[in-house]
Amino acid sequence: MNFSIEKEAFLKGLARVQGIVEKKNTIPILANVLIEADTDHICLTATDLEVGMKSAYPAKVVSPGRITVSAKKLFEIIKELPEKEISFNAKENCWIEIRCGKSLFNIVGLSADEFPYFPEINKEQFFQIPSPILKKLVEKTAFSMSTDESKYNLNGIYLRYVEDQGRSVLRFVATDGHRLSLMQTPLECSNIDPLVKGVIFPRKGIVELKKISEEGEGDISLGFMDNNAVVKKAQTVIVMRLVDGEFPDYNRVIPVNNEMKASIPREEFLHALRRMAILSSEKSKGVKIDFQKNILTMSSSNPEFGDAREDFEIEYCEEDISIGFNAKYLIDILSTLDSEKVDLALRDQLSPGLITPTGDKDYLAVIMPMRL
Repeated sequence: MNFSIEKEAFLKGLARVQGIVEKKNTIPILANVLIEADTDHICLTATDLEVGMKSAYPAKVVSPGRITVSAKKLFEIIKELPEKEISFNAKENCWIEIRCGKSLFNIVGLSADEFPYFPEINKEQFFQIPSPILKKLVEKTAFSMSTDESKYNLNGIYLRYVEDQGRSVLRFVATDGHRLSLMQTPLECSNIDPLVKGVIFPRKGIVELKKISEEGEGDISLGFMDNNAVVKKAQTVIVMRLVDGEFPDYNRVIPVNNEMKASIPREEFLHALRRMAILSSEKSKGVKIDFQKNILTMSSSNPEFGDAREDFEIEYCEEDISIGFNAKYLIDILSTLDSEKVDLALRDQLSPGLITPTGDKDYLAVIMPMRL
């Protein structure tokens, strides 16, 4: 196999697969990237058997072929080469010669025959979703995913097609048991059976989904085959194994009787929380919030460092109430929103709070209270 390729294109392709290659190295071939040269392009493929990616990049192919090589080492080599055309030549016994300007590298590869099979994608049912919308859906929910490996069914985002108030919507939901985020967008995909039932995209797949949604405007195609989700955009295909488990009934968690509502300036709330978090307990990150008529008072204390207190004006006309929340959880929620104000609805100091951007019915967050 012999081809030459622009450094920028090769580096971009190798950078994209770094997040996918298996780091633990239990199976050596999974730390490698599969390089296939054909006619006028090369394909780079990486997988950890849970998430796989295949992308095509233009190249001048002298002779076609296939080889695998350490994804990390190759990326490090290409990154440091001068900004010139790179010549890549796979010789006998899986040795690879890389030339660029006056630099010459000879590195050892592994036979492509050992590389896991990457499925052919052609007949699946796909639906289109614009990149900016997908990016927004992921950003506004991903922070609520669980990082506890034992709660494997919460280690991802739940996608489901639902009818909501006469509209067809695609809904993203994530929770870790302490907080829940839900974002939906109008989209007709009732013909996609897995989405009607609901599917869980894995954490690692969500990271790649976010990356691909940030690469230019274009539409992204989403589809399903067997127990996998397939994501296509331009010359890139990502296949991820869906999480095999039941997602909890999130509707039971969303409060419906929270009658005590406050309208709070989002920016002011966010910055005050960041200040209060500095002196909150290292472990619990707890802040106490007191609501009185049109006034919100926030306080935090840490026996080792001291305490802090701040108040500002809000719109609130209900009875006085004090409640404790994890400041980090509130900061995560408010940081992803862009509305001028947020509505915080409460029932009592032991029940979860409901946060919604003022005037937006397609996003909500639920946060459990803390005893302080």
